[in-house]
Amino acid sequence: MSDEQGADNQGWFSEEQATLGDRLAAAREAAGLSQTQLASRLGVRARTLRSWESDLAEPRANRLQMLAAMLGVSLRWLLSGEGEGVSPPSTEDDSMTDTARDEALTRTLAEMRILRGELLAMSERMGQLEKRLRVQIGGAR
Repeated sequence: MSDEQGADNQGWFSEEQATLGDRLAAAREAAGLSQTQLASRLGVRARTLRSWESDLAEPRANRLQMLAAMLGVSLRWLLSGEGEGVSPPSTEDDSMTDTARDEALTRTLAEMRILRGELLAMSERMGQLEKRLRVQIGGAR
């Protein structure tokens, strides 16, 4: 690994690069656990864990300590990306050939385009529903 790659990897899970949810998901995956498995071990619903990993909610302090212990990372790493954590994902990608990497990038970009289209369609639908709601509210007065 070049010095430049090493410098990039050092900050991969830092507060500037990743969120608590990103680090939680990475640690769970590195531990070989599904969201359902980890949620069960923690005594929470899978949807709660998903909201933590999506940064829609944050676990309480006692759950954070349990998560760090179960996943074999430091609490400090979960919160800030500093300390004992998991290796950045790029270490696994270093073994990919240029062709394989290009194909993976192409698939990812294609999926992102599909999602973008779906988001735009949902945004338009949301606008239509908001208009309908305004009309209904205005007519109810």
